[in-house]
Amino acid sequence: MSAERYLNHPSFGVLYRVCPAGEAQEVYATLYAQRMFFRVSHHGRGANFDSMPLLDARHLAEQNLLRERRNRSVDLPLWQKLFDQTFI
Repeated sequence: MSAERYLNHPSFGVLYRVCPAGEAQEVYATLYAQRMFFRVSHHGRGANFDSMPLLDARHLAEQNLLRERRNRSVDLPLWQKLFDQTFI
C-alpha cells in the first residue's frame, strides 16, 4: 500500500492525503500551502470538501498513527513519515 494519494480541489489545486478519517472520509492538505486542511467525504462519483483546523487534522493523524501502531501495521513507517512531513 502507498500512503500517497492526491486529489484536485476546484479552488485550491492539488491536495495530498494526510490520513484516513473514518468511513469514506480522509484528511487532505494543500500541496503548496500546507496549512489548509480538508475533510473529504467520498460518496458515489463525487466528493465533498469541508475545511478543518490544523489541530483537528493533526489529532486525526495522531489517531491514525496510534491505530497503525496498535495493529502492528507494516505501513506505519509510511504514515509516520507523512505525519512528520506535514506537522513537524
